[in-house]
Amino acid sequence: MNHGEGEKIETTLSLLGHEIVSDPSNADMIVLNTCTVITETQNKMLKRVKEISESGKKLIVSGCMASIQPDDVISVAPDAQIIEPRNYSKFPSLVGSGGIPVIKNPTVTSILPIAQGCLGSCTYCITRFARGTLCSYPLQDLVSEAKSLINTGTKELLVTAQDTACYGFDIGLSLTDLIRSLTEIDGKFMIRIGMMNPNNLMKIIDDFMPVWTNTKVYKFIHIPVQSGSLKVLESMQRSYTPEEFKNLVAKLRSYCPEISISTDIITGFPGETEKDHKQTVELINEILPDTVNVTRYSVRPNTPAASFKHQVPGWISKERSRELTKLRFSISESKNKSLIGKNFPGIVSEIGKPGTMIVRTNAYRPVVIHEKLPLGSEVCVRITDSKSTYLFGEVVIP
Repeated sequence: MNHGEGEKIETTLSLLGHEIVSDPSNADMIVLNTCTVITETQNKMLKRVKEISESGKKLIVSGCMASIQPDDVISVAPDAQIIEPRNYSKFPSLVGSGGIPVIKNPTVTSILPIAQGCLGSCTYCITRFARGTLCSYPLQDLVSEAKSLINTGTKELLVTAQDTACYGFDIGLSLTDLIRSLTEIDGKFMIRIGMMNPNNLMKIIDDFMPVWTNTKVYKFIHIPVQSGSLKVLESMQRSYTPEEFKNLVAKLRSYCPEISISTDIITGFPGETEKDHKQTVELINEILPDTVNVTRYSVRPNTPAASFKHQVPGWISKERSRELTKLRFSISESKNKSLIGKNFPGIVSEIGKPGTMIVRTNAYRPVVIHEKLPLGSEVCVRITDSKSTYLFGEVVIP
């Protein structure tokens, strides 16, 4: 979502006549779009803020830190200007005109943020304070923006929000309505739907899945489980049980057996015991997700979990993280090997390492090919080899 908002800021600046430069040392002004989801990220952001401030360049700080931690920003960069995500419409008055409008080059992959905020009350999350409650963008505005992107060359539309599943709950609509409208746009393109919290996907799944099965939608779903322990999920205030999550995964696979499922785990949450950890390991072994993003719990200021008793020592959460990461790679390695020899339709979405390009299959799996093709090309690839995090393939005639 931050990347998507960053692209919108770039477009705004370009239309105001400012030239985007690739090297920060050549810039007169730097916009730093910040994240503060975990302590490590926050520290990296503040370090960068300080570096830019000391360089003497004009600095504008946007993103989550601008909203929730402006004092921390000012402490290291007293002259920085701060603009919160909900005030991005004020960017023109903040930066002024730079001269003749510059038209940005079209991109094959574009990000479409569809809402601000969420409806969650997760006890560990600082982002919900930075972004506030759900504020869905008007459906027609999103469709118009998507049409414009597709008409100028976009082949991949990444639909994103803090929780895409709750889109429209505040305006009498649903994600189903939005995706249906997007799939009705003329042209050849694919839609990737971003992270959905399980409890909100459960509310819309029966209406949503027939729309999700449209050929223009990647067969990929990101649903964070965070823990396999009921006790921990209740402490996190995640609003679903491990059994409900497993039933959701089973339902998704009943609609589409070739689906690619990504999930997230927070390890070392306050009060997490060895038994709770083992329940998470068991859940991952049972549902066998294609991707597992493992994050060690990080205390975030002013969140309820920051004051919870029984904080887990860092060395324990590190050990648990290692075990889950090892399991994650073992599962994905096995799954990817099973795809060798199979053919998949896909889109050439990005340039890889020298001499390679990346194709995304219809389930959003990355395939490395040793061919030079135009970005956005539609191809059919045969899988020739695999690694734990990606596949190798060759282009074939379907």
